[in-house]
Amino acid sequence: MPEPRGSLVDRHVGFVHALRAAGVPVSVAEGLDAAGAMRVIELADRESLRAAYAATLVKKPAYRPGFDVLFDLWFPASTTGLAAVRTDSRIDPATAELKELREHLAGLLTSSTDQELREFAQAMVERFGRQEAGPGRQNWFSYSVMRALSPETLMASILRNVLQGRERGGLAEKTVRQQVNTGIRRFEDAVATDVRRRIAEESGIERIARSAVRPPLDQIDFLRITKADLARLRREVYPLARRLAARLTIKHRKGRRGRLDFRKTMRASLQSGGVPLTTHFKPPRPHKPELVILCDTSDSVSSFAHFTLLLTYALREQFTKVRAFGFVDTVDEITRFFLPGSDVVEAMTRLANEADMVRFGRTNYGHSLERFAERYADALGPKTSLLILGDARSNYQPPALDVLKSLVSRTRSAYWLNPEPRQQWDTGDSVASEYGTVVPMSECRNVSQLTAFIETLA
Repeated sequence: MPEPRGSLVDRHVGFVHALRAAGVPVSVAEGLDAAGAMRVIELADRESLRAAYAATLVKKPAYRPGFDVLFDLWFPASTTGLAAVRTDSRIDPATAELKELREHLAGLLTSSTDQELREFAQAMVERFGRQEAGPGRQNWFSYSVMRALSPETLMASILRNVLQGRERGGLAEKTVRQQVNTGIRRFEDAVATDVRRRIAEESGIERIARSAVRPPLDQIDFLRITKADLARLRREVYPLARRLAARLTIKHRKGRRGRLDFRKTMRASLQSGGVPLTTHFKPPRPHKPELVILCDTSDSVSSFAHFTLLLTYALREQFTKVRAFGFVDTVDEITRFFLPGSDVVEAMTRLANEADMVRFGRTNYGHSLERFAERYADALGPKTSLLILGDARSNYQPPALDVLKSLVSRTRSAYWLNPEPRQQWDTGDSVASEYGTVVPMSECRNVSQLTAFIETLA
């Protein structure tokens, strides 16, 4: 990657490369479009430059946070040592008492421009964010700045000064609180941006970019997903459920014909002397497919299981019949926990406490498949699609391939989604390829791959 201290072309190429490395898809044509946009804007206007890059390179709102972080690294608002920090002339950020700094920050939180807040944040990072790490070396931290100024503790004094004796708890207080909370977030972002800039100047942009930019939501690995990510994924699940239902419906329609259209056939036979040489059929009646989900809920894939249960919850609204089954070393039907109108978080809590999916606590696909065949084989039929979700790791227990073949033979179609990277299949206790000979298995580590799987069903 070119060094950012080179020409504008070097910065442009390096920035585009960094976006791709962070999971933001940028084609060659889009990179050229961005370069072309720079010819018609004022390059000295940093926000115009940001807007031009965003308009040509960012295709989804989920990509914007990572884009902004990288833009601030490759095109910083200032460079250490080249521009003096300008703040309120009444105080000197380098020597002012902490009380004065907090009072000045209180004013900025209620009314300030981005530039004013950014300049104050730079001064505070210079004063409080530095930590010596040896001769000629220093580290920079946001935490020490926020701890010194504690902006969240300024709320009471700000409310007292702004409301000035007016009644508390009304619309005025609510408005001020929202304004201050927004200002605190802006200040935190400004501090974090300046800390990243200083680290990039000393250690290189590549190093800080790798740790500062999280992958876009649709590329976060299911096995490493956090609770906060799961909450955001709920919004992504419902469109995916609708598309999955539509794709399975299309597959069901292929090769199907409706009932004989007697009147149309007889009318056409008049052209051949009353002999019905050509038969006409009515269009097949559209219907929602039936779906059976078999989900590994063991600890090794717990994050993936949480996402698949969210998907199960959303799929109930898209199919005529959905039956869901969870297993660790035995299987239980969990459909009852996902009734229409129930809260998905409450449903997951009840499932963990009430479902009978565990005997000894070690995943056993073979025994789970056998129990499913014994107790729930009637859930499968010629109109059913079977979706298996799991990593195919069975703790070296027999995989019960014959049982799986028998179950699949009952269905219209069957698919297996595996959250592990393909290169890890068949390592250790994985029997992915053996199961893959019975059920087509696809790698599904993130929302992007799940979307691609759904598209291939068409």
